[in-house]
Amino acid sequence: MDREQYLAAITTAAPRKGRYLNPDKDIVNALVDGILTNKERYGYHSCPCRMAANDKEWDKDIICPCVYCDPDVAEYGACYCGLYVSEACATGLKTVPEHIPERRQTEKWQRY
Repeated sequence: MDREQYLAAITTAAPRKGRYLNPDKDIVNALVDGILTNKERYGYHSCPCRMAANDKEWDKDIICPCVYCDPDVAEYGACYCGLYVSEACATGLKTVPEHIPERRQTEKWQRY
């Protein structure tokens, strides 16, 4: 799947889950490129903003959209990497936050 196909798929699927793509297209394109690179490397769409272990079972919590996405969007208006945002952030009613705290368990990200 190329970038345009992936973008079309997530653009369609995201609103059904109450999330939207970041209005900054440069950020979206960079993150999607990272996701697709990780798919080539590891065989799954791991989040580009976190270190993947090349172990799908270990990384299942960071397969995009990660399990932290919806709580981050609900609480902060954006997910950790900023790919997905709330409707308010997508429409400009709210500013997309620059930093979201890490929710992933310490043992998962300190493994490296």
